[in-house]
Amino acid sequence: MELVNQAMRCLENNDKQCAMRLIEELVRSQCHDGRLVSKEVADKVKDVVHDLWLVSDNECRCELLRMLKSLDVLRGWIRKALDMNTKKLNKWLARCSIDGKSKMARNNIVEDVEDLLRDVLGWDETGMCEELMRFIGIDVNEFRRHGIEPCIWLIGLEGLRSLKRPYWFGLRVSDLAVRRREKYIELKLRTTNTIDAVFFPILLSVVKTPSLEIEWGRAIPWTRHVTRSIDLSFCVYLGIDEWPWPTELSADELEKILNNLSDEGLAMFIAGLIDGDGSIQRKSKSDYHAVIVITACKACPKKVILDVLKRVVAERFGITGDIYSDEAANTLVFSGEDAVRLLRRVVKYIHHPLRRLRAELFLAYYEGRIDDDEFEKLYETTEYEYGGPDIKRNHGLDVLARAAPQTHTHGG
Repeated sequence: MELVNQAMRCLENNDKQCAMRLIEELVRSQCHDGRLVSKEVADKVKDVVHDLWLVSDNECRCELLRMLKSLDVLRGWIRKALDMNTKKLNKWLARCSIDGKSKMARNNIVEDVEDLLRDVLGWDETGMCEELMRFIGIDVNEFRRHGIEPCIWLIGLEGLRSLKRPYWFGLRVSDLAVRRREKYIELKLRTTNTIDAVFFPILLSVVKTPSLEIEWGRAIPWTRHVTRSIDLSFCVYLGIDEWPWPTELSADELEKILNNLSDEGLAMFIAGLIDGDGSIQRKSKSDYHAVIVITACKACPKKVILDVLKRVVAERFGITGDIYSDEAANTLVFSGEDAVRLLRRVVKYIHHPLRRLRAELFLAYYEGRIDDDEFEKLYETTEYEYGGPDIKRNHGLDVLARAAPQTHTHGG
């Protein structure tokens, strides 16, 4: 922060070259990158760049742009710092004779497309959600005709801006990998799944803009429909002290944390767990009883999570679950009225698109807003196909390309 303060003092003294040198030093030190330093520091660097731009003549502005370009600063960062759209920035690049086909420009094609879709075509998060639903075969209008909003999962995401929300802890003990490095903490969500390919970057972007890594996954020899998966990994980078939850803990420590949460906090934790390692489904084809399943791998420490959660939920809410084991996994299962009671407590905190849609569908059914036939017709469109090709599986990269403007990431 001291360099930022020095740069501000340079501007107060109308010493633009002094400010320029300090901005260059800040950028070289990666102090502008919100993935590597705190958001507060990164925003302060943007403020300094913006203030210098405002008080500069054209020559100094071009010098600033050339410096940022030479350091490969992302175009999106420059746009936000200078408070201008892509069209205006392109004009300045041309005026300053800065190559529009530079590395900086090539790295930011996605941002240009995002601007086009937002500014010209009116693309927004709901449009992204509707595109996802169409892609996986769900008719959003049919659900809306029955009073169920398929894009309701978008509501409340801004409330997760604080990592202190217990939702993040629930996600951590399920799908979210948290790795402590020497100078930063990495949060990573990985998938091949179509729905998660949109959900994960949207979720992480509430905290910081995620980077995207694409690589070949494991071979799938037992199916002729997909011979090899494509793994998508979404990462954000935090300051070393920004992650507020334990990365490793015992059963006793977990139970102590959960017991200290309020009822709403515990509901958030459970929602994060469901969004990560959970599922919401009917009991069978002919039995419409709701079932919530939370899964833990067979031979790993996650088994203790199920034991603790079963006990805490029973003591706090009077809701009973059962733990089952098979060769592949351990599962905590809430079914029937217990599942519905739990859904009523956690539904507003569930953000996974398909799980939230099913939760809303079950509640509509149990509250008598739809009948058996309507439930069957709507539920079938949310089901996965087994033993055959399924657009909901192994199409993560495809749907990301279609819905990408709202799942904006920087390639890794």
